[in-house]
Amino acid sequence: MQELFGAEFFAGNRARLRELFTGKAPIVVTANGLLQRGGDSGYAFAQDANFWYLTGVEEPDVILVIDRDNEYLIVPDRNAVQEVFDGVIETSVLSRRSGIQKIYDQKTGWNKLSGRLKKVKHIATVAPAPAYIEQIGMYVNPARANLIQKLKAYNQDLELLDLSPHLSRQRMIKQPAEIVAIQKAIDITISSLKESLKPSKMKTYSHEYQIEAEITRGFRKRGADGQAFEPIVASGERACVLHNLANNAPLTKNNLVVVDVGAQYQHYASDISRTVIYGNSSRRQQSVVAAVIEAQSFAISLLKPGVMLKDYEHQVVMFVGEKLRELGLIKTITEESVREFYPHATSHFVGLNVHDVGDYNRPLEQGIVLTVEPGIYIKAEAIGVRIEDDVLITPNGNKVLSNKLSRELR
Repeated sequence: MQELFGAEFFAGNRARLRELFTGKAPIVVTANGLLQRGGDSGYAFAQDANFWYLTGVEEPDVILVIDRDNEYLIVPDRNAVQEVFDGVIETSVLSRRSGIQKIYDQKTGWNKLSGRLKKVKHIATVAPAPAYIEQIGMYVNPARANLIQKLKAYNQDLELLDLSPHLSRQRMIKQPAEIVAIQKAIDITISSLKESLKPSKMKTYSHEYQIEAEITRGFRKRGADGQAFEPIVASGERACVLHNLANNAPLTKNNLVVVDVGAQYQHYASDISRTVIYGNSSRRQQSVVAAVIEAQSFAISLLKPGVMLKDYEHQVVMFVGEKLRELGLIKTITEESVREFYPHATSHFVGLNVHDVGDYNRPLEQGIVLTVEPGIYIKAEAIGVRIEDDVLITPNGNKVLSNKLSRELR
């Protein structure tokens, strides 16, 4: 497998961050930490996207310091037991990967950093989210909060400057190597979906998890890191629950199945949804799928540099409203009436995270990659339909990166 991201990529990202962040405060950014799954077993480690973007380092608990023209990494200490089970951190590998020559152990690194902390008023870092985000019902990795606690232990009066807006702005515009990685993730996803969802193959399945397993197998055998997010395979009424992750129900004849998946390749995500039939489709199912395809085509036609996503989303909602009226689901097109059957946004950014960072209040620019995923969900009829593709904003319009995968009901 060709490595798309070398030290020049990460060094360039650090240089651009220094240009965007015009302050003189030292920059300190942490890797994620390991999270317990149970007993002494941890969840599979996933690196903080911002930290990887700046360093390429895959190890947990490493700290990046950028102080004027001086940059270095502080690596965690590992005891003998950790070294036996997890291996030794090879500093030469970290240096070659990141392009950072100075790498210190905990004691040396923090002694060096603490001297600066006592002399400055500000530190630039990535602000932590609340420990628990109620809106999504999820706990966050504590590494950022722990870093701030440690920084303040050396200087309680430190004022923190949040780098998040700068990194979001930077990561929103994809560089050529990033687009190559996203396209590779998309191509892997397309090939795996074509193989797994062909009508002859669908006849062999009896449960949702069999489809998930076949797609996962396709991703791995084609060189993907794995899934970019928890896959969704939802049939019948379950397809009306947007993030139905159980994937454990039996498949029922003549029901629609929403498959929302994406391979990850060298840290970059894809995100594609298709709606297929298990058995034979009815005219009603066909008409709903056709309506969603029309809505997606309309949405894609709007995307180009300069478009404001808020305006774009409103136009798509009104178009879906027309389709809902044609389907006899609503009589009057209002935001409220449409949202009963179309409760989510049309687009989100894609990159290092499947729901990637970016500024939704800025006009679209060349180099942005985003999804286009309208849907219609009719719970009373056990019909859920979502069609999703990944789109690159080009100088004069857009390019559908996943256009090799048919959207038609099969």
